[in-house]
Amino acid sequence: MMDIEEPNAPTAFELLGGEPGVRALVDRFYDLMDLEPAYAGLRALHPTSLDGSRDKLFWFLCGWLGGPDHYIERFGHPRLRARHLPFPIGISERDQWMTCMQQAMAELAIDAAMAQRLAKAFAGTADWMRNRGG
Repeated sequence: MMDIEEPNAPTAFELLGGEPGVRALVDRFYDLMDLEPAYAGLRALHPTSLDGSRDKLFWFLCGWLGGPDHYIERFGHPRLRARHLPFPIGISERDQWMTCMQQAMAELAIDAAMAQRLAKAFAGTADWMRNRGG
């Protein structure tokens, strides 16, 4: 889950607009991945239909950002790295994921400070997911 400095501060989930805001971010992310040639390597790791991927990332991010634990309720502990081990994730895939997510945040005009906090948190997780190269 994202770390918020103040104990009574709104969660990142709330600051993004709750489920509609998180869904919009996830949908834009996958739309970009599907449409932009720059993300072709990342797209190739996903199934033909992105519907399941969209739902899983949405459910995961809701809880990770401080909202409802939809993912855990459905699948238990995320075990992110273990669940992604079958997919070759190297520096290129990590960087494509990060660039795609940053583009999605920018296109949705997410507050710059929030986008920066999210990018920092995403970067650590994205790098930890690597299982190829470097």
